[in-house]
Amino acid sequence: MAVQFGRRLRRGATTTAVAAAAVAALSASQAPGSPLVASEDDQPAAGATPSDDNAASGNSPYFTDLPPLNTPGKPGASADLPVTGSAESGIPASILAAYKKTQQTVAGTDAACRLPWQLLAAIGKVESGQARGGRVDAQGTTLSPILGPALNGQGFALIKDTDNGAYDGDSTHDRAVGPMQFIPSTWETWGQDGNGDGREDPNNIYDAALAAGRYLCAGSRDLSLAADLDRAVLSYNHSDEYLRTVRSWFDYYKRGTHEVPDGSGVLPAGPGTGTDTPRPGRPDTTTSPSPSPSPHGSKTPKPPSKPSPSPTDPGGPAGKPSYPPPTPGPTPSQTLAGLKNAGTGPLTATAGDAFAERIKVRARNGFGGPLAKVSVTFAITGDTDAAFAGGKRTVILATGADGTVTAPVLKAGEKTGEFAVRATATGTSLPAVSYPATVTARQADAIARTDTGKLTAAPGATFADIEVAATYKEAVAHGVAVTATMITDDEKPVENDKGPYFEEKDGKQVRSLTDLSTDADGKLVLSKIHAGDTAGTYKLRLTTEGGATVIIELTVEAAA
Repeated sequence: MAVQFGRRLRRGATTTAVAAAAVAALSASQAPGSPLVASEDDQPAAGATPSDDNAASGNSPYFTDLPPLNTPGKPGASADLPVTGSAESGIPASILAAYKKTQQTVAGTDAACRLPWQLLAAIGKVESGQARGGRVDAQGTTLSPILGPALNGQGFALIKDTDNGAYDGDSTHDRAVGPMQFIPSTWETWGQDGNGDGREDPNNIYDAALAAGRYLCAGSRDLSLAADLDRAVLSYNHSDEYLRTVRSWFDYYKRGTHEVPDGSGVLPAGPGTGTDTPRPGRPDTTTSPSPSPSPHGSKTPKPPSKPSPSPTDPGGPAGKPSYPPPTPGPTPSQTLAGLKNAGTGPLTATAGDAFAERIKVRARNGFGGPLAKVSVTFAITGDTDAAFAGGKRTVILATGADGTVTAPVLKAGEKTGEFAVRATATGTSLPAVSYPATVTARQADAIARTDTGKLTAAPGATFADIEVAATYKEAVAHGVAVTATMITDDEKPVENDKGPYFEEKDGKQVRSLTDLSTDADGKLVLSKIHAGDTAGTYKLRLTTEGGATVIIELTVEAAA
């Protein structure tokens, strides 16, 4: 799961002594109150526990260093201790900011998950030593890529290349990438843009931390429950030793941390004689070497399934185990990984009409295949009076056997403009799929008088009523906006300030009306037109939404 600075344990090669040490560290730092680990009495909770080869990190190696036995504070202490605190409790500034921002972001979209930033810090510590002690630039991107070893099945999981080397530079096998050590196939599904730069970069701590937070909150997990938290960690790397190590750092960080400058964090040394101090000439791009064969040519031994009890092991005869075997969760084929547009085209409709395009979404599982029986919420957002059939702005439907579900017919209202329909996996923090929609005004491509008689009036009198009809593609154009303006007889006419006029309710004379529209039959009867006092021939122009125009002549006869 992370780059190796010193020596790191391979999956399946952790010794009983390390497991016992982890439990001892937990026992030494445990505060009174709620247990930090699941007990036998915990009820199973929803949440995915992917198989070994499909965990977030592909179960690649990780740092096994444990926190100091003396925790940086005690229960109730501030979470921001002074710089004089333990060196191990110092978290580089950008890294710490990314964890806290992720907690805030996830709380805004999936408050029920209750994601603590200290859990991200614990995983980040175990995975990459907090991005190599905070070696990131001002945007939070690592100064050089952090790559795990090739997952070639030799001591690790076997995961053949899924990204053609795009993320990990390896076109043969996958490698875990970045400060949170995602394998490329998992990043492709869960990648996020945490720093708002428009990119989803596994080497950026803001992007990687948000992706990890979404991943840990998958399903309906509540990370304030010990059982759910355990399952979340195990879905990241399916190893009891990994769970113990992350748990110990989680407990340690909960008791207090402090911020240190980027690049000055403590690098894990790992068990054995390895060291993480960079040597002259050592390349920046750090990868974990493939496992070396054992001295006798035998396969790497696996730890016994039941370690012998020791004075510091609470799993002895006197007590029940601290870490009972986790209840198997859904497999990747049963786990919801996200939603995607299932081929919905542009959404455009004329006011009052139904959208011809239907909104369709597909649910994907951990392998990218279809997932049935996923509850999807379709919600209309924005300043609009559009609605689904039945007048509803929100509907909830389930996906079918092909993983797709189609929203009801969407009907435009009278309000023109843009809005959106969001499709979300009900009750999850997975990213929504947004469908932009536009409502355009009704249009007419022709408008004409219904009576062809000459329009005349004496000075000071009014003209006979003028009625017009609008059509669109030779059909009645109802509800079409119309503008009426008295214009001059110039080559480029403008509004006329002489001759006939309309009269508003307060008696004010105006020569332009805008808030007009055709009725259900596509017709419009204009307000009374006053002739005025000056004889002559004048022009009235009517223009519709859509560009249809008609010019009507008005003649004011000279006085007898």
